[in-house]
Amino acid sequence: MKFRKFGKTVLTAALSSAIVFSLSSCVRSFTVGYMYVTGTVTATPSGNGIISGFKINNNNGKLTNLDGFPLSSGGANPVRAVLLTGGNFVYVLNRGANAAGGSTCTTADPCLNSNITEFAVGGNGILTYQATFYTQGINPFRLMLDSSGSYLMALDHDAPSNTYCAAELAGATTCGDITVFSINSTTGRLTLVTNAQQTSNYGTQVTYFPVPANPVDFALASSYVEVLTGAAGSTQTVYPYVYSSSTGQLTTSQGGLVSIHNGAGGVVTEATAITYTGGKVYVLDNEPFASGDVDGQILPFTVGTNGTLNSLVGGAIAGDQTETDPLFVLTESKGKYLYVANEGGSGINNGAGIVAYQIDPTSSQLTEDPGSPFPAGTGASPSCLLEDPSDQYLYTANAGDSTVTGHKIDPNSGVLTTMQGWSGSISINGPATYCITTGRTN
Repeated sequence: MKFRKFGKTVLTAALSSAIVFSLSSCVRSFTVGYMYVTGTVTATPSGNGIISGFKINNNNGKLTNLDGFPLSSGGANPVRAVLLTGGNFVYVLNRGANAAGGSTCTTADPCLNSNITEFAVGGNGILTYQATFYTQGINPFRLMLDSSGSYLMALDHDAPSNTYCAAELAGATTCGDITVFSINSTTGRLTLVTNAQQTSNYGTQVTYFPVPANPVDFALASSYVEVLTGAAGSTQTVYPYVYSSSTGQLTTSQGGLVSIHNGAGGVVTEATAITYTGGKVYVLDNEPFASGDVDGQILPFTVGTNGTLNSLVGGAIAGDQTETDPLFVLTESKGKYLYVANEGGSGINNGAGIVAYQIDPTSSQLTEDPGSPFPAGTGASPSCLLEDPSDQYLYTANAGDSTVTGHKIDPNSGVLTTMQGWSGSISINGPATYCITTGRTN
C-alpha cells in the first residue's frame, strides 16, 4: 500500500512537471489576436469593398490568412473601421461611390450608398454580417468610438441641410456634421442620438450635430470632441464640442473655434489629421517646419478649459527630412515612444515610412529616434498604423503595394526591427484603406 501511494505521488509529480514544461515551452507560441484590413477588390478604389483577416502569432508577429477571408465590407470604398470595446463587434464605414462609380467624394459630386456595416466577431476571428446603418449627412469619411464603447460617431463632410448651420455656427452658410449613435452592448445595434440643443422647423429634434465646413478629421480628447476643419490651402481651425459620456450629446463649447499655428508661427493650412494619443492631442501638418524643409511637422497640444488646445512646451516638431505627408500618429502602450506613418518620401512609391520619436517623461517633448525612418513596405501610402494586442509589434496596411507590413518594437529604444521567422510582409487582394486589431481569440 505504501508503495502504491508513493507511486501515485511520483506519477502526479511527473504529470505536473510535464504540464508545466509543456506550458512554459509553448507559452509564447499562440495566436495573440486578429487583424482586419479594409480595402478594395481591384487596383481602383471604386471597386467593391472587402475585409481581409489575419491571425497574429505572438512568438514572431507573423500574420496568417484567416479562413473565409476576404469578405465583403458591406459597400464600396471602405475608409474606416472600429472594434467595439470587448471585441464582440466590428463596424466598417463604407463611403460609397460617386455618380460615375469613382471614389472621389465632393460636395458637388457626392458619394452615394454610404453606410456603416456591423459585423459580429466569432470563433477563430470569423466576421458575420449583422446589420447596416446610415449616417445623417453626406460623404461620411471618419468613424470613432467613445472610450466606453457606448457611442459611435461618424464625421460627415456635408450636412444633410444647411438650415441649421447658422444657429450652431454663428451664421455659417455651409457645414459638415457628426452623426452619433448609441450602441446596444448585447446586439451591437445602433440607435440614432438626436441633437437635444436644436429643433427643426417642424418641432422635432435635429438628427445631427453641425461642424464648420470642410471637416478634415476628429478626435475624442477627454470630455471634448475636437474637430479639425478647413479646406487645404485655407486657414484651418479646431472646433471643440463638449461630449457627454452618459447621453452621447455634443454641446457647443464656450471656447468656440480654436486657432492653431505651425512651426513657422503662421496659421495651419495643410493639416491632415488630429489624434488623441498618450494623453496629448497631435495635429499632423503637411507644411514645412522652416524654410527649405520638406513638408511635414507634428503639432502637440494639451487640452485646456472648454476644449481649447494649448501648445506643448517646445511647440512644433519638424518631420523627418526624407518623409512627407504625415497621416497617422500612435503612442505605443508604455507611453515612451511615438510613431508617425508618412504617405510619401521623394515620390509616392519611394521613401514612405514610419518615423519614431522618444517622448521625454517630464516635458513630453519629442526627439527623433536614431535609425528613423523605418520603411512601411515595398510600396508606399500606408493607410493605418497600429500596435498588436501583445504590445510587441507595429503594423501598417499599405495602399501603394497592397500589403500589410510589420516590425518588432525594441522596448528599450523604440527602434523598429525586422521580424524574426517571417518576411514581415503579407499580400492582400487590392489596396488597403484601414486596419484594426483585436486581442479576442475565441
